[in-house]
Amino acid sequence: MRTTTTTVPHVKTVLPGPKAKAIIERDGRVVSPSYTRDYPFVIAKGEGAVVEDVDGNVFLDCTAGIAVTSTGHSHPEVVRAIVEQAQTFLHMSGTDFYYERQVRLAEELSAIAPMPGPHRSFFGNSGTEANEAALKLAKYYTKRHGIIAFYGAFHGRTMGSLSVTASKVAQRRGFAPMVPGVYHAPYPDPYRAPAGASPEACAAEALRFIEQQLFVHLVPPDEIAAVIVEPIQGEGGYIVPPHAFLQQLRELTTRYGILLVVDEVQSGMGRTGRMFAVEHAGVEPDIVTIGKGIASGLPLGVATARADVMSWPPGSHASTFGGNPVACAAALATIRLLREGVMKNAEVVGAHLLEGLRGLMEKHALVGDVRGRGLMIGLELVRDRQTKERATDERNALVRGCFERGLLVLGAGRNAIRLSPPLVLTRQQADTAVEILDQALGAISPR
Repeated sequence: MRTTTTTVPHVKTVLPGPKAKAIIERDGRVVSPSYTRDYPFVIAKGEGAVVEDVDGNVFLDCTAGIAVTSTGHSHPEVVRAIVEQAQTFLHMSGTDFYYERQVRLAEELSAIAPMPGPHRSFFGNSGTEANEAALKLAKYYTKRHGIIAFYGAFHGRTMGSLSVTASKVAQRRGFAPMVPGVYHAPYPDPYRAPAGASPEACAAEALRFIEQQLFVHLVPPDEIAAVIVEPIQGEGGYIVPPHAFLQQLRELTTRYGILLVVDEVQSGMGRTGRMFAVEHAGVEPDIVTIGKGIASGLPLGVATARADVMSWPPGSHASTFGGNPVACAAALATIRLLREGVMKNAEVVGAHLLEGLRGLMEKHALVGDVRGRGLMIGLELVRDRQTKERATDERNALVRGCFERGLLVLGAGRNAIRLSPPLVLTRQQADTAVEILDQALGAISPR
């Protein structure tokens, strides 16, 4: 696909168009209804931060397939790496055999991991598998059974990951009982801190809850194997906590011999302008989980830990397809591209986009908060800036209004939208996104 900036976006049919509508109807007959489709977009092809649907409508993509296509849609160097590996061999399970690309990727991950080495990595197929591995590893290493997670967290939908997830009740309804031994604590949300409270005070309150409530009334700290935390909550609303929260959480876990697992599935791989979001706070975890953007669109999830922590024996955990050689080839190309400028672009263009979005607050009372780092940005909509009443219906209308104008965005939390475009987004494309959001907000309510 070759497009010019003047043709992006370009919506030429009623949405969905006839071809898209036909595919959606077929999908409804044969595909699981559990998938959450926000609007009727049916992709045909993509390049960079631009996608085209089956009816020839062209959209600016600020979703990246949920923060996955980090180097853009079908980056030629990633595609080349995929093709070269596919022509050599497609699969030879790393569970039972060896191949160099998996070793090379583990070496590269050790070089970029946000904690001192040496390291070891376990390879799965997705973020939820990476988190499952981290939780199992923490229990094995510490010989403890308890896990602490946070309200608003999203760590995946398999049973272990779902048990530490506390984002939406719809994700848990009908699947009880959860894995036992999981406890949740408040996640600091600076925007919704009590009146007059600083972000640091909000962070301190979350830590006090763990020590003065959980450790006093529910579980002793010497039974907790790990605390799992997102350095920026993703599904929960793109909430950015103060650095003090992660720093004090690291101090608490160290004091009680608890492992700190940082879930970087959505926030990692250059999205915030650093390889990992936790680096902004200067915090070193024991285990980091990686997924989404690591392979630019191919399925791959990784749990990387200090080598002394990843001490489990053969057969204790494995995956037939995890660390597939084609996915490893894509990941190696992705890491190289991130280092060579894509990550820096996320920092620079992300700052430009954040500034433009904050300008919308002066024009639209619905926008209560704009927050983020790099190209991981959230807008929270409220009906009243004083009461901060959540504008959920308006958020849903905004997502749809952007789609109708040729911009793809997704919801996050109860009343926020997220912008997580490919990290190759240009300044001009960022300006286009702001212009479309301006128009869509204006259509929802008067300025």
